Amino acid sequence: MNDVDPTAIATTVAWGGFALAFIFGAVANKTNFCTMGAVSDMVNIGDWGRMRMWLLAIAVAILGSNGLQLAGVVDLSKSIYMGPNFPWLSYLVGGLTFGIGMTLGSGCASETLIRIGGGSLKSLVVFVFLGISAYVTLKGLFGVFRVDVLDPVAIHLSTGQDLPSLLAKAFGADRKTMLMLASAVVAGLLLLFVFKDRDFRHNIDGILGGVIVGLVVIGGWYVSGKLGYLAEDPNTLQEAFIATNSGRLESLSFVAPQAYTLELLMFWTDTSRIVTFGIASAIGVVVGSAAYALASGNFHWESFRDPKDTANHMIGGVLMGFGGVTAMGCTVGQGITGFSTLALGSMLVFLSIVTGSALTMKWQYARMLREA
Repeated sequence: MNDVDPTAIATTVAWGGFALAFIFGAVANKTNFCTMGAVSDMVNIGDWGRMRMWLLAIAVAILGSNGLQLAGVVDLSKSIYMGPNFPWLSYLVGGLTFGIGMTLGSGCASETLIRIGGGSLKSLVVFVFLGISAYVTLKGLFGVFRVDVLDPVAIHLSTGQDLPSLLAKAFGADRKTMLMLASAVVAGLLLLFVFKDRDFRHNIDGILGGVIVGLVVIGGWYVSGKLGYLAEDPNTLQEAFIATNSGRLESLSFVAPQAYTLELLMFWTDTSRIVTFGIASAIGVVVGSAAYALASGNFHWESFRDPKDTANHMIGGVLMGFGGVTAMGCTVGQGITGFSTLALGSMLVFLSIVTGSALTMKWQYARMLREA
């Protein structure tokens, strides 16, 4: 155990997060993987193509992540998603707020990073407001409201809130069996819906985007949960997941990491602060997206149309920061990473985000008709 070097492990975890996020950024830019765009296409023109890409990513992540769990490679129960506390009001309010914010801000937290890599100054402003708002919700004024008002409204589920544990208790069955069954059924139903559409079966970019994003989430679990895991940290003599902001195993999520990225930049000379998996992944998405944009000739500068556009994006960033932290994740953090654990909270946040975004789009369309 004395030969274990946590600093070297932290470096491996950070670079692993960066590499995975680089792939995510490049592929998402190429395939136009955008969760807000998926909702917009579905609501406004009835096109489910990008929604199917998102659902494909979820299905791949479910199968791979729980495959790692069943093989004993990682223990997903030690993530933030599967605990017994089910703060349903936080999930609902956070998800709805995030959905509203991502619509006003022209994209979710991950899309903000992708668009920055493509040259969007608008998204750079969203990044700053999102990061500050997320930090204020984690540790500041917004956090008081979250902790005192929203989080206490919760249900305690003694088995944990993941579907396999709940099924195992309900039917008196072995959890491992229920994990295999639930993973196969949920992922299978998603895949059936995704590929029943003939057009999507011929959509190479859609399939590529969904599969790669799902694989990247699986890779994140492996990097933080296997490569970054110490059964006994030589410094604390306790179990540890090295270089994660939560102190647990993590995969891709992009709200709190944007807050911690700003914090690191502001307190750079504080040697106690390091580049974590989340921070490295946020940077990796920007660099990967920029690399693809420059290589393909699609890089272009983008700015605001007018003050109203500026205000919408600033408000959107604030709402996403608050909503993402309150809901414990974003369209990727809860909508794919959390969903891959089959946690009920992640499923509720996923539906809440989609609902919040869809309602905002309907409101924007109605207002546009009134002003026409």
